[in-house]
Amino acid sequence: MAPAAPAAAPAAVETEAAAEAATEAAPEAATEAAPVDIVDTAVAAGSFQTLVAAVQAAELVDTLKGEGPFTVFAPSDEAFAALPAGTLEQLLADPKGQLSQILLYHVVPSKVMAADVADGLEVATAQGGMVKFSIVDGAPMINDAKIVATDIAATNGVIHVIDKVILPPSDEAAATEAAPRKLRRRLAPFLRWQQPPVGLPPCLALSKRRGWRRR
Repeated sequence: MAPAAPAAAPAAVETEAAAEAATEAAPEAATEAAPVDIVDTAVAAGSFQTLVAAVQAAELVDTLKGEGPFTVFAPSDEAFAALPAGTLEQLLADPKGQLSQILLYHVVPSKVMAADVADGLEVATAQGGMVKFSIVDGAPMINDAKIVATDIAATNGVIHVIDKVILPPSDEAAATEAAPRKLRRRLAPFLRWQQPPVGLPPCLALSKRRGWRRR
């Protein structure tokens, strides 16, 4: 039986070599699987190219690579494409102004997971304004944007994907008032020369120079 002993040596060598190879490969595999920060996670996803470009232009990269935790409600590239023509270009022309404020409105300086969202929940953003969550037909919403993907993990927080760019309250109000102002300007010449409609209080009279005025 003694001559059979040397035959076991090659198998032992192969086992040791395989173990060493597995040990060396493990750190590389762990590095590839390890989550990265919010910015690098967005870059790797490939569907946030416009958002990443806007963050870079507004010089918010270092902020979003910070310790956190942050929750980012990330508009997809399709969400940015749905903005009115010329809007994004106008924002990029002043990256540290309105663009920066809009981007920060998409960031909550704490970790908000999908399980934390409840109908009527309001949370303060890094911009200072509040966002409000709701559940509509079973789907979670933030303001008027639908949350289409949730809980994308990063080392310094979490990303949720939304289908629309959301605006801080002041910007929403400005957008809402813009159309009526334009309408009033277009109708002003017409209204200025028309007779008072039926039921108009008699305290109003027609002025060719100033339009309706109080007597």
